[in-house]
Amino acid sequence: MIVVTTPTGRIGRQLLDRLLDAPDTAGQVRVIARDPERLAPRARDRVEVFQGSHADPEILAAACDGADRVFWLVPPTPGADSAEEHFRTFTQSLCKVIDAQGVARVVAVSTLGRGVARNAGQISASLAMDDRIGATGVHYRALCPPFLMENLLGQAESIRDQGVFRLAAPEDRVVRTCATRDIAATAARLLLEGSWTGHGDVPLAGPDALTPEGMARVLSEVLERPVRVQRVSIAEYKAAVLRSGASEGWAQGVADMARALEEQGFYGASQPSTPDTAPTGFRQWCEEVLKPAVLA
Repeated sequence: MIVVTTPTGRIGRQLLDRLLDAPDTAGQVRVIARDPERLAPRARDRVEVFQGSHADPEILAAACDGADRVFWLVPPTPGADSAEEHFRTFTQSLCKVIDAQGVARVVAVSTLGRGVARNAGQISASLAMDDRIGATGVHYRALCPPFLMENLLGQAESIRDQGVFRLAAPEDRVVRTCATRDIAATAARLLLEGSWTGHGDVPLAGPDALTPEGMARVLSEVLERPVRVQRVSIAEYKAAVLRSGASEGWAQGVADMARALEEQGFYGASQPSTPDTAPTGFRQWCEEVLKPAVLA
């Protein structure tokens, strides 16, 4: 039995599709969803649904009763007091279930940066999550992407109307990227294999070594219109996050993350690409995902 958290999110939805397409998974998938109505129609009659948050120990325990594999993703919650406490609250619930119910394997979405990232806000909180889960003794794989291409979808309107996207990163420094489809595919493979053991990180760095200026050039070519990148300061970035409704603690975590990425470079050129786990290129993703969103 496989338990999927965040089944209506960008990664979880794609993962669920892959699991349902696989043979011999009928009746073998459960999901925990705050709003089951957001599940894809094809999934509603084929999975067992537990309504609520996977931070709730009772709901998580019920969903994991008799399950041996869990897909784990701590959802970003800008209203949380801090990234550290938010990740800790979710992860404590999972660790209790692992200890009490004998879950055998966990596949979680984490991040690059292990051994390098320091005082990095949400990135540090995610890496601490890995340590807590690993300490239970469960067989564990941490999926470790860099910058998610889908982060640009929130700027589709700005790209369309102003020909600009904004990043709190130097325009001329490589930023490794990953498409969420590749995270979902790797998670599905690991969950379906079900025979691996021990603990390990699974890097997911796409084939490109683009700077933000390079991304803008690709976007210009794909959209057949000029697109440029505008660098924003970390203070401006934090202010924008606050304006969107985030708490002071969450916004500070985002600012710390941006500063660490710039100063410590763990999403940069030193990270090799991993074509086996992240084959999707930035141009392909722009053609297939971002362009339709911009033109919608």
